[in-house]
Amino acid sequence: MEKPFAITLDVGTSLANHTGSWRTNRPVYLSRKPPCNHQCPAGENIQAWLFLAESGNYEGAWRKLVEENPFPAIMGRACYHTCEGACNRGQLDSAVGINSVEHFLGDQAIAQSWKFAPPSVTSGKKVLVVGAGPSGLSAAYHLTMLGHSVTIYEAGPLPGGMMRFGIPQYRLPRHVIDAEVQRIVELGVQIKYNTKVNNVLETKLQGGFDAVFLAVGAHIAKRAYIPAGDSAHVLDAVSVLRSMEGEDKPLLGRKVVVYGGGNTAIDVARTAKRLGATEAIIVYRRNREKMPAHDFELEEALQEGVLVKWLSTIKQAGESSITVEKMALDDQGFPQPTGEFETLEADSVVLALGQDVDLSLIEGIPGLVVQDGVVQVNAQMMTGHAGIFAGGDMVPAERNITVGIGHGKKAARNIDAWLNGTVYTPPPQIEVAGFDKLNTWYYSDAPKTVRPVLDIIRRQSTFEEVQGGLDETNALFEARRCLSCGNCFECDNCYGVCPDNAVIKLGPGKGFEFNYDYCKGCGICVSECPCGAIKMVPEDI
Repeated sequence: MEKPFAITLDVGTSLANHTGSWRTNRPVYLSRKPPCNHQCPAGENIQAWLFLAESGNYEGAWRKLVEENPFPAIMGRACYHTCEGACNRGQLDSAVGINSVEHFLGDQAIAQSWKFAPPSVTSGKKVLVVGAGPSGLSAAYHLTMLGHSVTIYEAGPLPGGMMRFGIPQYRLPRHVIDAEVQRIVELGVQIKYNTKVNNVLETKLQGGFDAVFLAVGAHIAKRAYIPAGDSAHVLDAVSVLRSMEGEDKPLLGRKVVVYGGGNTAIDVARTAKRLGATEAIIVYRRNREKMPAHDFELEEALQEGVLVKWLSTIKQAGESSITVEKMALDDQGFPQPTGEFETLEADSVVLALGQDVDLSLIEGIPGLVVQDGVVQVNAQMMTGHAGIFAGGDMVPAERNITVGIGHGKKAARNIDAWLNGTVYTPPPQIEVAGFDKLNTWYYSDAPKTVRPVLDIIRRQSTFEEVQGGLDETNALFEARRCLSCGNCFECDNCYGVCPDNAVIKLGPGKGFEFNYDYCKGCGICVSECPCGAIKMVPEDI
């Protein structure tokens, strides 16, 4: 009579191996990379600080966040939060409001006066950072935390770069910038204002600096040839937004036309409305689908009464009007003139066609290569001249605050390694936890919490902050919507569903391990893990 399958043993198999020889795959615990972390240009460990926030440990969450990014209150307002676009929860109901929780934590830190813990060691090395914008400030922070002495030379009178001079106050209040920069200054970073660097090598030599990080922002407005009379009031967007920081606000008139399709064009049009313009019209040569500005910014502008003239280009500017030519997209999606013209009344025309970087400070530096208006750097963010690094708007990359902050951190780590005679090795890439790795049966619907918004009337007439923050109850709820993609949060599912008692609990915070003497490789633990922290691997691995 055939023996029962459960006690059949291969010849030579030890009695201790209760699973027999039929297991071809075994489960293993692992940590996968959450898609939000993977997407973040600043490299934040988003899931880790959300985990701390959901338990009410807000200071711990803030400290985990600022290990990578020292500007949570700024980024909670100005970041375009592409992490939320990658969030797996978006395929279940709606993405976790990562940006709104970051906003909350940043404001808590300001209200509670949380400070950075100073570095425990000093290296004796001096680093010069050129530019007190997001990339330069980020580099200064991380270099200081690594023990180096940092001095920033800033050509302007105030810190923040395009965070201050390119983003209107209704999106980013200035006290928020001041508070988060002050925290960096209190670490020991020196910022010398109104100090323009004309020659990097001379400045490096005179100051006795061991390395330099170039982080000059794109402050030079691109121009377009528009035939205009002597009395035509044609301005550039950078100058308009910059002048908002002074006492004398720009005189744009009652009817303002903005030429361009990016976020800066929208910022200028919304600013014009707040300065009293009865009409603020954006003229853009393509359609809405091709517009580079973010949808939410466009929607807010339309709500405030900004108008958009799609498929149009300015042909001429007169004393009190402009001539616009209608465009049509060809088969490749490029705008082509139609020969149809229209006249629009305009007291002023503001050009928002992009910005360039002033590269005069690096002219003649041996080995340094400039191509298409930006500085070429290697994988370590070092230019062709040893000891001179660059990031932010100066190098080939998307231009936004979060990218600049990420560049500053990356440069700091590479500068630190270079100063120590080594090469920084980033941690190895790990598998991203996609939606297909999750078991969403265990999650109930929990709609995203919407941040409060200032009413339309006040938005059109004041520079008060448009988007408010979450209160503690809503921030806590939002943090708890995180699915912990790819990382075990000790829900005990694997322990509970294993038919062979092969899962061993190691204690709170220590996770689990498998007893392979009992595991038969059925894979139920994998299919029932909510967050995708277990996978099956071939038995011979």
